[in-house]
Amino acid sequence: MTANTARARTLFDKIWDAHVIADLGGDGQLLHIDRHILHEASSPQAFQRLRVKGRRPCRPDLTYATIDHIIATTPGRTGATYPGGVEFVSAMRRNCEEFGVTLFDLDDRRQGIVHVVAVELGIALPGCTIACGDSHTSTMGGIGALAWGAGASEVEHVLTTQTIVRRRPASMRVSFKGQPGPAVSAKDLILHLIGTHGAAGGTSHVVEYAGPAIESLSVEGRLTLCNMSVEFGARAGLIAPDDKVVEYFSGLEYAPKGAEWEAATAYWSGLRSEAGARFEQELVLDCEGLTPRVTWGTSPQYVAAVDGRGPAPEHAVGGAEGAAQALDYMGLQPGTPIAEIPIDVVFIGSCTNSRLSDFEAAAAIVTGRKIAPGVRALAVPGSRAVKEAAEAKGLDRVFEAAGFEWREPGCSMCLSMNDDVVAPGARCVSTSNRNFENRQGRGSRTHLASPATAAASAIAGTIADPRRFMAGGGG
Repeated sequence: MTANTARARTLFDKIWDAHVIADLGGDGQLLHIDRHILHEASSPQAFQRLRVKGRRPCRPDLTYATIDHIIATTPGRTGATYPGGVEFVSAMRRNCEEFGVTLFDLDDRRQGIVHVVAVELGIALPGCTIACGDSHTSTMGGIGALAWGAGASEVEHVLTTQTIVRRRPASMRVSFKGQPGPAVSAKDLILHLIGTHGAAGGTSHVVEYAGPAIESLSVEGRLTLCNMSVEFGARAGLIAPDDKVVEYFSGLEYAPKGAEWEAATAYWSGLRSEAGARFEQELVLDCEGLTPRVTWGTSPQYVAAVDGRGPAPEHAVGGAEGAAQALDYMGLQPGTPIAEIPIDVVFIGSCTNSRLSDFEAAAAIVTGRKIAPGVRALAVPGSRAVKEAAEAKGLDRVFEAAGFEWREPGCSMCLSMNDDVVAPGARCVSTSNRNFENRQGRGSRTHLASPATAAASAIAGTIADPRRFMAGGGG
């Protein structure tokens, strides 16, 4: 029994304590990892170390791999379509076969972005610990899993031992109060948090999100919110599972069945912070009447209302010097109306916003409309399952009729590791999670936004308020 069990416990306490194998003193604690997820960009080095050391994975049955980062997303693509990814794709196939790891290859119906498929297949489950060589593993906190990114040596360690060594982080609760306004999504909520408290606001913490605005989110919205916990500086994000989560997992391929399902759901019902549980830090965020958000700079903390203006540097979160540098890189002047900024590219996709509900929100905006002349627009599903579900609803035809490119599943234009890149100096409205300098291509300029805002911007040819294009909006 740990010291934490003597008092009211947080959701984080319950999951962490249940997975501690040994206390290593000043070096942290040894934790059991329930699921290990791999992708082709961050795993080759770990597999090669196993090979050199003559070791095998401890629990290959708890390890799953997909191909998503360094691949083309053009229709009809293969592992060789993008030449820069051929070596990585080949290595992933070879490594998974040699070491007995389940691989969701490009022709597998389960292929997709690692953080998308792990949840939609029921590999990631409430109360689990999950490691992956990718910082946005925090996505899976949306279903109540304690999930974090692992470095190359940690990926090897998990493969070898099914454990990881971590120092216990502090806990934080962020309570969202009030009723957001129309067209406000989970993406807008997390951008509002980061824009209010800064990109370092959650540093060294695991953040539990709570409050009526969080409870009203769909499971997919919760995944979006937790995805960007790392952009808040947090180690991970968590949302307590509820009936929506139980319904979501019912019948999924890797979810428990029969008596195991009954036991699992009984366990999940206790995964919530107890009354009186203490957090090292608590924040309350007012989102009453909140309007859609969009970033204007080179950090997720540089956020404005879509119907607002870019601030003067001296009034920006994080200080004047960084804000001035961001405005210079972005080619903007202080006080520029956000809705007057012209754009060149729109990207709807990434592990942040590439699920069915994201494309439904975007399609509601673009139906019966055309993208603006000179704008290139991509719609890239997060998995083959998302793609097929969207096509069954006719969403692919909606996007293509509007002038979008409807793509195969993959990370695509989120990061410049494949052939979907933004040209130097071009401006992109993106539903991804990072707007750093050169993130989408050398010299690219990125504005983070929700799928609805991205879709509206594609139609307008400038950053646009999605409310303009909603029923009765007059757009």
